Amino acid sequence: MQPTFDTLLIANRGEIACRIIRSAKALGLRTVAVFSDADRDALHTQLADTALAIGGAAARDSYLNISAILAACRTSGAQAVHPGYGFLSENADFAQACHDAGLVFVGPPAQAIHALGNKSAAKRLANRIGVPCLPGYSEQDQSLDTLIAQAKKIGPPLMIKAAAGGGGRGMRRCDDTNDVAALRGLLESARQEAQSSFANGDLLLERLVESARHVEVQVFGDTLGNYVHLGERDCSTQRRNQKILEEAPAPGMSDGLRAKMGESAVRLAREVGYIGAGTIEYLLAPDGQFYFLEMNTRLQVEHPVTEAITGLDLVQWQLRIAQGQAIPLQQSDLQLRGHSIEARLCAEDAYGGFVPQSGDIAGWCAPTGDGIRFDHGLRATGTVPPYYDSMIAKLIVWAPDRDSARRKLIKALNETSVFGITTNREYLVACLQAAPFAKAQLSTRWLTQTSNDWVAPQADSRWLAVAAASLRHNRSLRYGALANWSSSGERSEPILLESISAGSSSASGAAAPHKMSLRSLGASSYDVFVYSGNGATTTHRIDFSNWRPDGSVRQRVLIDSVATELSVQLSGDRGYLDLNGVNARFSDITQAPPQRKDQQASGVIMSKMHGLISKLAVSVGQSVQKGELLLAIEAMKMEHRIEAPSSGKVLEVAIAAGQQVAPGKLLVRLDSAS
Repeated sequence: MQPTFDTLLIANRGEIACRIIRSAKALGLRTVAVFSDADRDALHTQLADTALAIGGAAARDSYLNISAILAACRTSGAQAVHPGYGFLSENADFAQACHDAGLVFVGPPAQAIHALGNKSAAKRLANRIGVPCLPGYSEQDQSLDTLIAQAKKIGPPLMIKAAAGGGGRGMRRCDDTNDVAALRGLLESARQEAQSSFANGDLLLERLVESARHVEVQVFGDTLGNYVHLGERDCSTQRRNQKILEEAPAPGMSDGLRAKMGESAVRLAREVGYIGAGTIEYLLAPDGQFYFLEMNTRLQVEHPVTEAITGLDLVQWQLRIAQGQAIPLQQSDLQLRGHSIEARLCAEDAYGGFVPQSGDIAGWCAPTGDGIRFDHGLRATGTVPPYYDSMIAKLIVWAPDRDSARRKLIKALNETSVFGITTNREYLVACLQAAPFAKAQLSTRWLTQTSNDWVAPQADSRWLAVAAASLRHNRSLRYGALANWSSSGERSEPILLESISAGSSSASGAAAPHKMSLRSLGASSYDVFVYSGNGATTTHRIDFSNWRPDGSVRQRVLIDSVATELSVQLSGDRGYLDLNGVNARFSDITQAPPQRKDQQASGVIMSKMHGLISKLAVSVGQSVQKGELLLAIEAMKMEHRIEAPSSGKVLEVAIAAGQQVAPGKLLVRLDSAS
């Protein structure tokens, strides 16, 4: 009997939950959302027909809680579950539990996840059926002594990987397998992160291929024994082993190589009776040889680029196949058209060690137009919680060719503004503009090798002039033209403007106040005099004739007679401005009382993020060297190492392993003079 269902529960959150809901509704299905305490007001709960609470803010208490999700199915009457990606999407026990409960799991059967969802098991299978693999170790003996011995046998450069899960978590590079102490530390660190992220600390080892590309193939299988591949995606642009830009098709891919990789991917899927959407990941060496890495037994984050070049809805394919229908097209029917690139917009400080950000979003805007797609789970305002992945949205573009797509994505990103938290938008633009990406000289290491000297864009005199003038103009619009006048004439006292990087959690993000003065030239035009520290003055004329007083975020102003698009949000004597790649908050502190500056010693180490102390490596009285590990914080599913900024003695340890911390929390205090 073919499975049928009319009600679908989405066991996920954020943009992927919203995306699945839209496709399910297009097929006439009733949708059920689930939410944690942190997501009570999230967008996906508003889009679904029904929304049910499933537990606490931490993922283990909600989105990873199998019994809570099954209970939500019973309560809502859902007959099918779509797991999205992440969380339980590649959990064979969850797939089996759904089956045992009489539910349709929109994904592969549990046995297929067992066979391919674990990297080590998948490698053993691939080797058995002749799919090329890298030299490595993927056996079940996971003792540290065995892993160290095998690492020495394989030799450097070596990659240590978590056998379960993905997303770059539990990965470490080793360039010296003879340094046993360092190797042991890398293995222990990778195991701890893997255990924390996937509840499975098993590791595998493989030879690292320098200058290789990460290329993956999208496959589908149905219950009738049909299999197809939908071409490939290049995901080589990665930071810390996590993808941030993906594109399809892979640049420079020949029809012959595409056919070989596609056939290899289909062979793996067919071998285990795979059903639904899956992705086979490969390393593509400079000589054109490809090697199997792993299979993701779920929908991928980057699936929209495949949708863009094929014109297909992959979520609808998943749902139709889960209903027992055949794959709609045969391999010969599939055509790839044009080029698509996706950028992952993440709440993180890309120029400050990729520290994850959380907190309130004051507002946002995104571009629209032909060939532009913005997948997100954002409400007009809301909160980015610290408990989940840092990705908050995806921006996808399509164009007839790669360079047109690249230029379109740069423009679209520059028109995307998120106020209140720091994102990696400027870093993504820098990636797209970098010569290796523009010339398609790609490898999984190109970004690391190229970005060392990149710095965050800084506010210039034009930015400061627009910020100051917008506050003055907004005051006039709100209170009338005389708001900027006194009994002796127009107010001309200097303005002190403080600009702070969006999302900064401490005074360290604030620059010195900028001194300016303004002169009104009519109802909507101002001359702004920006004074620099060396006594020089820069003058800018700002004209707000085209200003829309309806609270719109996107505005058009004249800056020195040049029409310029910008994003701005104002409230009283403060606001946010996104102009020329600088997105920051600012405030007029002219009348503010003087602030006492903290006289903290350089040895005071504060938390920059919400997170869990996953490792504490020092104690009071211990001497440490510059760069030595002090502690590690697990935040948004990643482990962040906190190292000693200088040599000295530990004077105070203000936290304990297992403790939750927030931005501004004292962690460790060092006597840096020791």
